[in-house]
Amino acid sequence: MNGIPFPEISPEIFSISLGGFEFALRWYALAYIVGILLGWRLAVAALRRPRLWAGDDPAMTPPELENLLSWIILGIIGGGRLGYALIYQPDYYLARPWEIPFLWQGGMSFHGGFIGVIFAILIFARRHKLPLGGVADTIALATPPAILLGRISNFINAELWGRPTDLPWGVIFPGEAAQDCAGIVGACARHPSQLYEAGIEGLFLLVLFTLMAFRWGALKRPWLLSGTFFLVYGIGRFLVEFVRQPDAQFVGPGNPLGLALHVDGWGLTMGQLLSLPMIFAGLAVIAAARRQAQPA
Repeated sequence: MNGIPFPEISPEIFSISLGGFEFALRWYALAYIVGILLGWRLAVAALRRPRLWAGDDPAMTPPELENLLSWIILGIIGGGRLGYALIYQPDYYLARPWEIPFLWQGGMSFHGGFIGVIFAILIFARRHKLPLGGVADTIALATPPAILLGRISNFINAELWGRPTDLPWGVIFPGEAAQDCAGIVGACARHPSQLYEAGIEGLFLLVLFTLMAFRWGALKRPWLLSGTFFLVYGIGRFLVEFVRQPDAQFVGPGNPLGLALHVDGWGLTMGQLLSLPMIFAGLAVIAAARRQAQPA
């Protein structure tokens, strides 16, 4: 099978060893650090323009946003790890619950982290008596840069790869990915599904939200950006799952949910099941936001 050889990019940018202590900066960590900083600057730019908001009254101040980011990071880490443990590896972690906090073992769930962020926003907005819709829209505006860079780092790490393909842009990933293609002799090419997600969930949403917030007056309608995020991310993830390699623990009828996922490659994946509520919620939230009075 023809394909593009995987570029020789190390997951580590650099590593330092001093007195038996080793420190390595990985692209994955840098991606989220830079993504969060870019998203924060984008949100601050919107908060400093009162005319963008309903009644010329921003949802919060930049210092309040900085405080909220600490809550968001905790929500991402806690929700992402707990979601991975309970959704993707329940048998293992229910037998070893003390290993759930072991972040260095790897394993995070986007949908779990997303739920963690929702709880962080709910608690923060309630404690500080801030408009929930405006706070949610602010975080929605800040989210795409981190998703964009995070998915690119997934590609660099050669993880979360797609299913085998003979399309000209198929990539021959190293290791298990190149050897795990049933019926194909030799290395096989796969969909670069990480880059598909980077384009839809990251770049497309970044451009769309920038236009909606700064040009089209979306921040004057609370919840409109949040609903759009639910809808676009849900649809994008649902579609990409058709070409993304299924999670091994959910293949066949013996999965934790008792559903026949991935039967002959055509069943719903766990990512699709988790994305469907986001799609329906997005449609409902957008409809409610648009029913509000025309912004001044």
